[in-house]
Amino acid sequence: MCLGIPGRVVGMLEGYGGQLALVDVEGSERKVNIGMLDDASLAPGDWVVIHMGFAVERVDQAGAEQAMAGLELMGRPREPQGDRGGPP
Repeated sequence: MCLGIPGRVVGMLEGYGGQLALVDVEGSERKVNIGMLDDASLAPGDWVVIHMGFAVERVDQAGAEQAMAGLELMGRPREPQGDRGGPP
């Protein structure tokens, strides 16, 4: 697995040659290019690993949790849900 951020597909975006998906990453929705995936057919609820705006790997939920755990080990703490504001 490559170093990346896991996200859950919310839906596909119209246009763009069918290569853009809306993906939820820890509560924030992002446009992600899925053109690098071997099988670019994704559905809402599918998990992907994102690197620099590109989905580079399809994973299951366990793989997504493993990727997030790896990021946490490198010093990126997971924010509690609801604590998305800026500095106090």
